[in-house]
Amino acid sequence: MRRLRRLAHLVLFCPFSKGLQGRLPGLRVRCIFLAWLGVFAGSWLVYVHYSSYSERCRGHVCQVVICDQYRKGIISGSVCQDLCELHMVEWRTCLSVAPGQQVYSGLWRDKDVTIKCGIEETLDSKARSDAAPRRELVLFDKPTRGTSIKEFREMTLSFLKANLGDLPSLPALVGQVLLMADFNKDNRVSLAEAKSVWALLQRNEFLLLLSLQEKEHASRLLGYCGDLYLTEGVPHGAWHAAALPPLLRPLLPPALQGALQQWLGPAWPWRAKIAIGLLEFVEELFHGSYGTFYMCETTLANVGYTATYDFKMADLQQVAPEATVRRFLQGRRCEHSADCTYGRDCRAPCDRLMRQCKGDLIQPNLAKVCALLRGYLLPGAPADLREELGTQLRTCTTLSGLASQVEAHHSLVLSHLKTLLWKKISNTKYS
Repeated sequence: MRRLRRLAHLVLFCPFSKGLQGRLPGLRVRCIFLAWLGVFAGSWLVYVHYSSYSERCRGHVCQVVICDQYRKGIISGSVCQDLCELHMVEWRTCLSVAPGQQVYSGLWRDKDVTIKCGIEETLDSKARSDAAPRRELVLFDKPTRGTSIKEFREMTLSFLKANLGDLPSLPALVGQVLLMADFNKDNRVSLAEAKSVWALLQRNEFLLLLSLQEKEHASRLLGYCGDLYLTEGVPHGAWHAAALPPLLRPLLPPALQGALQQWLGPAWPWRAKIAIGLLEFVEELFHGSYGTFYMCETTLANVGYTATYDFKMADLQQVAPEATVRRFLQGRRCEHSADCTYGRDCRAPCDRLMRQCKGDLIQPNLAKVCALLRGYLLPGAPADLREELGTQLRTCTTLSGLASQVEAHHSLVLSHLKTLLWKKISNTKYS
């Protein structure tokens, strides 16, 4: 009824001059059409937004499933009691971008946290009441009853070798996994503890968090229950998208989003400090303790920072171990390089004679990050720095992914960039 009243108001008060009285019916029809078009477009946007939200944001489903498994004694973990019995984990804003990976900001023991949980098995539109038992059988199926701690250690080591490569540091990482599994410090790993930590290892981001725990630019892992885990609070985004109404964000062209990033985002010296942290993160991924990692979705959406403008990687979902990417590319049939793409932008060349993907990526992490920084740092850069900064970033983006070239130029180019930026902000409040 309200919409009809508004429509009638528009029709009755459409401005017509006396000379247009003869065309009054036609103009009124046009007004009615435009009014209905506006109502339809607005209703459609609201429907799309909220239907998408209901699909993406199902934290309540995740909590119900996890707590069901916990009460049955199938899983355990350091936050299970707080989550399922004491209700001390507060779910706040939904940050999920896909239904299968639930991400929420939250509060736990007076600390801001990020809550992450996968619910692929429960999101089928034809899901029945047996959704939770299916999850129990599919996800929490290993290790089986009767598995010894020695067998579980070997099982974990084999898994890490397959995903990170055969590295001499892996036994130490296995030790960390077992220590994490024994969250109650009773010097034994129960079946529920083993099932939980095994399920966590299947989550790509958790494996990356575990491998990068000693690195300052990855979020710190705080606790878990089954395959639900908590990390440090959500870092600030690269630009304040939250300042825009959710319905407007998908409608903005990339150029306008870039302009808003400069207007609403941090001042240039703070952006320089964030960029230095991002370059340090690239260093951490290159030949770290647990091998080399590739950034396979290099976008500003993954560039986060703390309240003091220290860089934090906002999402590790698209960071992949070198061994995983090489296994994906090995023997893969292709017609062109687009067929040799892991994730969004980890692309290898295609050998058209053999019709198989090659093993080296076309662009290393540093080249992709420098391409990103050209749009992030050059606008608003100090005049005395802009030309040299632009030159160094252009040089950086031409780096090849071939191992020989990366080894020769990677560290040198990265060091020059960091030095250039530090010189500009050192001995100021921004450093």
